[in-house]
Amino acid sequence: MTIDSYIYTNPGGREYNEDFVDKKDLSDGIVFILADGLGGHQRGELASKCVAFTFVKAKDPSPQADMEKWIANGLKKTNDNLLFIQNREKCNMKTTAVILSVRATNACWAHVGDSRLYFFHNEHIESVTEDHSVAYKKYRAGEITREQIATDEDQSALLRTLGGKTCPPVDTASSPVEKGDAFLLCSDGLWEYVRDEEMLIDLNKASNAQQWAHLLLNRAIDRVPENHDNLSLITVMIQ
Repeated sequence: MTIDSYIYTNPGGREYNEDFVDKKDLSDGIVFILADGLGGHQRGELASKCVAFTFVKAKDPSPQADMEKWIANGLKKTNDNLLFIQNREKCNMKTTAVILSVRATNACWAHVGDSRLYFFHNEHIESVTEDHSVAYKKYRAGEITREQIATDEDQSALLRTLGGKTCPPVDTASSPVEKGDAFLLCSDGLWEYVRDEEMLIDLNKASNAQQWAHLLLNRAIDRVPENHDNLSLITVMIQ
């Protein structure tokens, strides 16, 4: 199997891009990183970069490493690094994060906040991370529909972020992977404007990760308002 991927980020209608995307190559796979610095706090762009730099600079895991634990420890280290920078810069920066590791025939992922990971298997959406937000809580309680999360007044009210005095609980998951599987990591600048079923439709049209990303971006760009949020995604296809 091979891993085909495409990484994209754009400031959108904002002056600064507070999203950051990156990857870390391993001897037997790749770790993908996407973070969305919170615009309501100071230096969100620095916070999101801290996530990526922490993982890129981390010691490579051994082939036998528990990758869910390795990712969770990386997010804890990120939180420690953010606290150090906050003290140095005299600011209160926060960020979301979603991390995906694909190694051999297994994938695992973790997230904090409302940046999402979608896992596609056998031509349907196998799983999606659950946003750590007030709006998502309202959806789970049956107060709003899933599609209404994107436009709910509490969509940006996050219950977990990196950059607090202690690292919040980290949700992790893992799955075997096979040819034909795919992953999408994205900030809310994308998933607010592209519905889940459209992501699957575009995946089925695409022959590679870049083409899939372009189809998704074309949908989003046609719908976003003039002053829209930063927009970032990572498409991953197992071939």
